[in-house]
Amino acid sequence: MTESIHAAFALLPSGLEENVRLELRDGRWSSITVGVEAEPRDKRCRGVVLPGLANAHGHGFHRALRGRTQLGRGTFWTWRIAMYELARRITPEQYYKLALGLYCEMATAGITTVGEFHYLHRTPQGHPYRDPNEMGLALKEAAHKAGIRLTLLDTLYLAGGLESGGHTALNDTQRRFTDDSVEGWQVRVAQLRDDQRFKVGSALHSIRAVARPDLIRVSSEVARSVCHIHLSEQREENELCAAYYGCTPTQLLADTGLLTSTTVLVHATHTQRADRDLIERSQSQICLCPSTEADLADGLAPVSELRDRGIALCLGTDQHVFVDLFREVQLLEGGERLRTESRGHLDGATLIDIASRHGHQSLGWDDVGELRVGFRADLVEIRLDSPSTAGVEPAQILFAVTRSDVVTVLVDGVTVVDSGQHVRGDIGKILTEAIAEIWG
Repeated sequence: MTESIHAAFALLPSGLEENVRLELRDGRWSSITVGVEAEPRDKRCRGVVLPGLANAHGHGFHRALRGRTQLGRGTFWTWRIAMYELARRITPEQYYKLALGLYCEMATAGITTVGEFHYLHRTPQGHPYRDPNEMGLALKEAAHKAGIRLTLLDTLYLAGGLESGGHTALNDTQRRFTDDSVEGWQVRVAQLRDDQRFKVGSALHSIRAVARPDLIRVSSEVARSVCHIHLSEQREENELCAAYYGCTPTQLLADTGLLTSTTVLVHATHTQRADRDLIERSQSQICLCPSTEADLADGLAPVSELRDRGIALCLGTDQHVFVDLFREVQLLEGGERLRTESRGHLDGATLIDIASRHGHQSLGWDDVGELRVGFRADLVEIRLDSPSTAGVEPAQILFAVTRSDVVTVLVDGVTVVDSGQHVRGDIGKILTEAIAEIWG
């Protein structure tokens, strides 16, 4: 059966168009027609219709830290103490409840696909669960119930850190993150299977947590699918890598065969020019997380240079200070204005590519992220009459919109958000109960 939607404005690959009819069949766009009046059979979207957004990087359990770590001085390294305390607490049942609330929260913000950088593999005592993928499967079930897609970026984590003299042993908390060996990680991940809304991707936590011999050991395997890695988020990582390996983290990845067109570098805040040459030649992608990079005082990446080099960018909410890719987009452009003291670096079309198409590609979904015939029928409707968007030119909607302006969200043609509310009901209640249970 064919369904039809009439949009007052829709952002197509050709640009923003008026009076657009989008027809869908079996969860995909079957026909898109521009410049037509609405008919009685059409579902009406009176605002601006965008493709579904992709949250390319996040750690679901960090949602329980929101509003608990923002006060006081410090750095990423002091923030990590609170994160470790949380990591010691959460059970699979609690993780399912928290992730369900988080993924519903994402859906109401127009996010139709999430990349979960997942490394909570074992019990708090560091023992495998009876099903070694129990924590990951809790996330899969939560995404299914929330109605969005999930790429589980299953993460290799073998060392406790990096010092000038070499890699350190895992601490008590980090034993929850490990599989003991590359082979143990490979065997566990091989038990996971893709489906219509679930993909298994690879992740290496960082060059701090995976030593050079293990980077080499996994390079041929992870190159066959998307592989994400935290890189140069802090200057200290660069300094320690130089002290022990005699090179930058980016050079280390290149030397071990891990800088490829399927590699996604998360943050890459403190890369050097020679690093960016390597990234450009390899066609690796960079995932920026502006709200987290601001919250943890990490710094600003050279966004304009990355764009001018043709390096594909995507976005993530990382520790979920807030879940709003529209604000991430605004922080991305705003941060570059602050860094360069000039305006107008990324236009609306570029920003929506970053928030949607590039993000989906970074997660292994090549048929999502555009309002295009044959693509999956994801849709986000933005109202034009809210206090935030009233009077805004539709072509500049990304610079004014917030998550509260999302009216409708479709994933594979299925309505997940209607009139601004998730079909599962009160998300605040779900999150409140889940977080209270975790912190006890």
